[in-house]
Amino acid sequence: MKKHSYIVIIGGGLAGLTSAIDLIQQGIEVTLIEKEEYPKHKVCGEYISNEVLPYLKQLNLNICDLKPINITNFQISTSSGNLVKSELPLGGFGVSRHSLDNFLWEEAKRLGVKLIIDQVTDVFYEEDTFGITTGTHGTFTSDFVIGAYGKRSGLDRTLKRGFSNKKSPWLAVKAHYKARIQEDTVALHNFKGGYCGISKVEDEKVNVCYMVNYDSFKRFKNIEKFQEEVMYKNPNLKQFFENATMTFEKPITISQINFEYKKPVVNHIFMCGDAAGLIHPLCGNGMAMAIQSGQIVSKLISKYYHGMEKSRDELELMYAKAWKKQFGLRLKTGRVLQGILLNPILQNITYGIAKVFPWLTPLVISKTHGRPLV
Repeated sequence: MKKHSYIVIIGGGLAGLTSAIDLIQQGIEVTLIEKEEYPKHKVCGEYISNEVLPYLKQLNLNICDLKPINITNFQISTSSGNLVKSELPLGGFGVSRHSLDNFLWEEAKRLGVKLIIDQVTDVFYEEDTFGITTGTHGTFTSDFVIGAYGKRSGLDRTLKRGFSNKKSPWLAVKAHYKARIQEDTVALHNFKGGYCGISKVEDEKVNVCYMVNYDSFKRFKNIEKFQEEVMYKNPNLKQFFENATMTFEKPITISQINFEYKKPVVNHIFMCGDAAGLIHPLCGNGMAMAIQSGQIVSKLISKYYHGMEKSRDELELMYAKAWKKQFGLRLKTGRVLQGILLNPILQNITYGIAKVFPWLTPLVISKTHGRPLV
């Protein structure tokens, strides 16, 4: 038997849960389908720009309950360890995805969002209605579908998205540690073939998440050997790892991370968060972008639901335009920065310029971040 909902959201990450909470607060029926049980750790930098705080407050989401860490400063080092320090123009906060996702999940449940744990295997669109096929719960129908299922999914191949059949060389590794670091600072340390983000989250934990080209990584037997042979050549990373204790049983990883251009609307599905476009992690703004994309799509669907927009086609064009306006420059900036930071020569030239002109660093940071969401 088919079950109908006005909105079906595929994926229970930041974009999916934020949009679900926003929509149901506006009286719109929402079903969210997530393939994983909650709560769980995810490969993520776990730093969020303060630009999202006004929007979270508007949704009556009291993030302070999670005891996030206030972050006001930034530092970046070259592969050889040369360090540049800067203030963060807007600042941000550190909170684990384990805590934040679960907090949003429980709030969505409290508000009446229909939460389903299942795998979506297909989405089709016929006669102005969606059909969403799942592994064990049968088929759902809906008026709109929001795709918020993350960086890469088998669903991308089903939808014939161009990037889904292309291999990507990027691998990401994440773990929590007990360590003494500067609490108000998010750090980005470069090493040959990649870069590593370090920042504090709640409960005295330090999140470490790094990205590396798989060709550089595969020559080593394990993660520990790679860290010692490659990452330790940056003295900042060497000092951290030699004085830190991992609290995870083992690091978690994700591969095939793809930074290619993605369309924000595919087969009439509104793509949100990483499913719509992935900013390079070195920019440290992926979590804020996911939340903001949820805000954009929720606002537009609400207008349609309340009779303020005339057609689905207009809505899709408006979303694609709004998505590009909000995130297009950030994604381009991220690609340029990654190209610079992964080139040792350009990396050192940039370090020299940043030391002479310290005002440039916060200016570049501002190009990868947005203004406070109202």
